[in-house]
Amino acid sequence: MIQNPIPWPNGARCACAITFDVDADSLIHIARPADSFDRLYPITMGRYGPTVGVPRILDTYRRLGLKQSFFMPGWTMERYPQTVEAILREGHEIGHHGYIHEDPTEISAPAQRAAFERALAIHVALTGRMPRGYRAPVYNANQATIDLLIEHGFAYDSSLMADDIPYLMKTARGQLYEAPPHWGSDDWPPFAHYAEIGYMMPVKAPSEGLAASFEEFEAQYEAGGFWMGIWHPFLTGRLARWRVVERWLENVLATRSVWFAPLEEIVAYVDGLVAAGRYQVRTETLPYFTGPVMP
Repeated sequence: MIQNPIPWPNGARCACAITFDVDADSLIHIARPADSFDRLYPITMGRYGPTVGVPRILDTYRRLGLKQSFFMPGWTMERYPQTVEAILREGHEIGHHGYIHEDPTEISAPAQRAAFERALAIHVALTGRMPRGYRAPVYNANQATIDLLIEHGFAYDSSLMADDIPYLMKTARGQLYEAPPHWGSDDWPPFAHYAEIGYMMPVKAPSEGLAASFEEFEAQYEAGGFWMGIWHPFLTGRLARWRVVERWLENVLATRSVWFAPLEEIVAYVDGLVAAGRYQVRTETLPYFTGPVMP
């Protein structure tokens, strides 16, 4: 049960978005900066995402008529401009995902601003527009992150987890929407086997690993909610896993009343309902705390 369901367009029972974090090999460079340049296995594992996984994903989206969202670090965008061009050419959204997948909570506020604005400039240069949405690397946003998003006019964040459906975050500096992710629909736990950055997950079979995301969809569909996959092209974009996704998508589109859209479109739709007085969005007031809780 969702206490405050959103009336989705055209009678759809569930709004859906598959969001891909196109990190590529930024992960090894931020984790092992001293010698990452000569660690060929993790470099190639990351490169698989933009060079092989994304074209495969785009082919499916084109065939099924879907427009979806991708989040890319600025460094990745510069490194793989052809991937940026392909995503934009197909009409998909590209959101901000840091500069080189740096964790905002582990650097100073000035360093966070510098990385954020460096990536923002890359977005504008390569896409011709300001990104509307942001996802913090590892979901690790802090109050400085939210303040930066509001300052730069972002419409939404997609890092925080206070609800099942999009909600509003208000601070003394302004407001923006949250399109909440959750680890239950993230492909990192079932598929990430990456010792160099501290992850050694027991890799699951494609159908077993994706089952968690699909069961999350079933619960959201039953409740009339919002389902979002948080996936990575170098993980779920691999051949066997993407075959499972393709078959699932074909079935869902054929048998369910769903609305697949980019996050920026879903958030704009909710904001339009609020502006028209047709929906009262739940609001979280930030900051939650202004100092340490434990003495």
